[in-house]
Amino acid sequence: MNAVQTYRYLQPSTLRAAGLDLQTSGGPAANPRFFSGFFTTPAAAAAGLLAVAEVARTRYHQPVSSASLDPVVTGSRERLRFESFSGCCGVYARMDVVPAGFDGEVVGHGTTNVDVNPPLREALARVGGIDPLHVAVGPNDLTVSTMDGAVVERKVPLPGRWLRGFAEVQVLTAGFEPRAEIPAAEAVAFLRRLPSARDRSVLWAVPAGRTLRLTSRPVPGAVCLAGAGRLAALRGLLRHARSLRVYGPAVRAGSPAVPSTWELDTGALRLSLTLSPEPYRGFSGEGAALLALAGDEVIDDAELVGGLLAWDPTVDVAALADATGLPDDRVRAALAQLGTAGRVGFDVAEGAYFHRAMPYDAGRAERDNPRLVGARTLVEQGAVHRDEEHATVRSGDEDYRVRRLPDGSFTCTCQWWAKHRGQRGPCKHALAVAMMAEVTV
Repeated sequence: MNAVQTYRYLQPSTLRAAGLDLQTSGGPAANPRFFSGFFTTPAAAAAGLLAVAEVARTRYHQPVSSASLDPVVTGSRERLRFESFSGCCGVYARMDVVPAGFDGEVVGHGTTNVDVNPPLREALARVGGIDPLHVAVGPNDLTVSTMDGAVVERKVPLPGRWLRGFAEVQVLTAGFEPRAEIPAAEAVAFLRRLPSARDRSVLWAVPAGRTLRLTSRPVPGAVCLAGAGRLAALRGLLRHARSLRVYGPAVRAGSPAVPSTWELDTGALRLSLTLSPEPYRGFSGEGAALLALAGDEVIDDAELVGGLLAWDPTVDVAALADATGLPDDRVRAALAQLGTAGRVGFDVAEGAYFHRAMPYDAGRAERDNPRLVGARTLVEQGAVHRDEEHATVRSGDEDYRVRRLPDGSFTCTCQWWAKHRGQRGPCKHALAVAMMAEVTV
């Protein structure tokens, strides 16, 4: 079942003479106002909002009619974050507005969907460099009708794929490191050299002085760029940016395609796009979080850690470990579990987790991950038999051999592993072995 969360708006978002009024659909109280103030760089903020909204309505793999999904906004201490996934779930966009980016006060905290409708997109596109842009996130009352006419209420579903995508992206990006930083002028030239949007090839960007050089093969220090046309949403912010930073996992010669993050920084805000390893792959099916969810104690740990999450700009893993008495690896596993409900994200620029406010359902992890359910069934059936570094798992009428590698990953003799070679997370047989060994990462 593809579960959804439904959001309601009191009226459409609008851009009036007094400023931008972004309608929200919930949070710590019904239809709250998280923030009221001005963006200090209005044209850049408008371009960033348009980019996040554009990703939400775009399907990069097998493009069809535009999606109609509204970005998620989180207000917390000293931060406003706007997030979205593409219609194909292969691109994750986020705009982080830092304290230098707004003149006002975050008067509340919470997470909700923001209505970015076509009239609002047209209005944002007209914002010039000196035009003031005032932001009020949420209406200031619950009135549903006035003398001017009826208030419009919209219902917008937040797909289960977005929640699964939030869980996968935070696990994947937590392993990223900065790989390159180039000035904005070089970023403009680099983006202009990229293949067209229809090109689905997997390229690799290698730091070369003040710019990036493209190659068809991975080398140490390279960053994967799969479906280069998916970076198009960055172009609207280029004229406001100071630099382009690129993040990714460590690779070597012969490495398979991996995800990457591309981030423009203006000083007042950061716009980042995280790309899946290949254009046809959505983050919702990557399976990166599965090993972290395999431990018997992870649900209890998540309840404990979740109760201590604060609305600081970043989540301090070491502080949570001290407060809970848990080792760091179990805290990270608990954050991965909370991530299955979208409650935790990861900011590569800060190198730290951050908090969203969404309902936590401990059972969502298993409902959204059939391999996890299958693994628990195998354990309950006594199908796992260990012998030193190997294990035999009886599944159906077949026996599968599972081996744990020095880096903590697994190999298996099943068809799933033969097809994906560990690039889509572990198979259910490896997960069952991990559960038996009480492995968490």
